[in-house]
Amino acid sequence: MKVVNLGCDPSEVYRPDIDLQNGKPKEDFRNFKEGPLMDRVFNTYLLMHTHQTVEFVKKKNEEYGGCSHRQMTVMETLDLLDTVVDESDPDVDFPNSYHAYQTAEGIRKAHPDKDWFHLVGLLHDMGKILVVLGEPQWAVVGDTFPVGCKVQDSVVLRDSTFRDNPDTRNPIYNSKYGIYQPNCGLGNVLMSWGHDEYMYKVMKQNNFAMPQEAFYMVRFHSFYPWHMGGDYMHLCNQEDLRMLPWVKEFNKFDLYTKCEDLPDPQDLKTYYQSLIDKYCPGKLQW
Repeated sequence: MKVVNLGCDPSEVYRPDIDLQNGKPKEDFRNFKEGPLMDRVFNTYLLMHTHQTVEFVKKKNEEYGGCSHRQMTVMETLDLLDTVVDESDPDVDFPNSYHAYQTAEGIRKAHPDKDWFHLVGLLHDMGKILVVLGEPQWAVVGDTFPVGCKVQDSVVLRDSTFRDNPDTRNPIYNSKYGIYQPNCGLGNVLMSWGHDEYMYKVMKQNNFAMPQEAFYMVRFHSFYPWHMGGDYMHLCNQEDLRMLPWVKEFNKFDLYTKCEDLPDPQDLKTYYQSLIDKYCPGKLQW
């Protein structure tokens, strides 16, 4: 599998003013202090930060690691996201399927020569079908964070949502490194369970013919305390640092393309089906 390497930080090369396209300034995104959706958002994070423990994460990795729950094509899976509205997101109140196309089209406009990157935009949140499989939203959506070590300052709502998490009373889990070694690599860290890790497992299980950057962006795109907050660098190895610019580049489109001007999927399906046929065709194991 070919690894794409631009030899530089891609975010230094591509800087579209995508936040201006929908009329919303960047500082108005990810407002976790006030807004019409904040009650729903806060309750989702409260449940997440109460129940996401080392024990819970290990259990879910084992339960879903074999990707043996359903057989579906990518487009069949995307259609299921018509029923999923992310209750952790303060910026959107529409089905996740539209967000998939918004993200993909933003990437397509800025990176017209990287069709695999366009497909990442479409795929990145498909792990949210865990909601359709019966998982509560707090075990699917929202920012991710490492379990088994001290919760860092940039974790959203950190000061008000972790008080009932039993791991906070285990001294081993509350040191800087916790159960990990310095610079062990994020691939060796137990992340809070959700759609990122699940979709990464689906991609690996089904041998998606995409570059390593694609797998990495999907696996860590919700790890905002790292790629936006700058925390947890003490757990990163050189590969994580090499991939960080790609995650940051992806995040611009994942975050700043969200708007109420929804795309028409029927106008876009033919193009994205061609990418699916190229990189991840047929029925997949989920």
